[in-house]
Amino acid sequence: MARKFLCSTGTLIGRPNGRDWRLLSPCGKKLRCDGLEFMMYDSWYDHAEEITAFLKALPLPVVTMHCEKSIGEKISLGETENALSRFRINCAMAAGLGARLMVVHLWNGVTSDKYMDRNLTVYPRLKEIAGNAGIALTVENVVCNQRDPVTHWREILKADPGALFTFDTKMAAFHGQLEQMYEEENRDLWPHIAHLHVNDYGGGYMDWQHLQTLHPGEGHVDFDRLFAFLRRIGYDGDYTVEATSFDGDGVIHWDKLNRTLNRVSEYIGRE
Repeated sequence: MARKFLCSTGTLIGRPNGRDWRLLSPCGKKLRCDGLEFMMYDSWYDHAEEITAFLKALPLPVVTMHCEKSIGEKISLGETENALSRFRINCAMAAGLGARLMVVHLWNGVTSDKYMDRNLTVYPRLKEIAGNAGIALTVENVVCNQRDPVTHWREILKADPGALFTFDTKMAAFHGQLEQMYEEENRDLWPHIAHLHVNDYGGGYMDWQHLQTLHPGEGHVDFDRLFAFLRRIGYDGDYTVEATSFDGDGVIHWDKLNRTLNRVSEYIGRE
């Protein structure tokens, strides 16, 4: 299956514009990409069916679903059944949209990876629910406050040798693990990486004050090196641009986002 070049809906809608999914209406005409990665918000559960119908009517397909982020935190806090109930809704939406892959934050929020044993225990149930819905589950390398994402990826692989991951460039840079991912000792992780989030990072090691999701070129991630490496190893998964493109007033800057989409498109040979 040909790889897809996607744009995250999270680049377009957030708290400043009221998380109004209707603002996605022009995306088919305005965005230069193959499709969307739809990011679910915790305030949308009562509107799940309405949102699914709205997204299905868009000219751009939803190829990937980004699971609502609080699920991992709820698992950490021991609220497992509530988390699984929400996860089932996410999977039902993904299946209804025809998405083929789900990005999940297995750990998240203030608790982060503090109770990682709980998260690892529930992981097989998440994978089973997603699989029953026809969705491939991928665990993202989201930031940790106890250990680090690569350590947790390896814990997952120990229990599930067939696990799949989503690799986020900002998250890796935050933990100083972007350079590590080029090294031979971590080459075995790349066959498990089915999806890639492209965004920049402007802070230092675990610099919590600079976790903003930047456009490539606004931080210090070396994208020339990254994409050269991806070509060398034959990475054939999908790409999603994640770069906040609305301002503090909620105004969407389509031109800025398209400049980033064009730049990443050239990097992956889609010009």
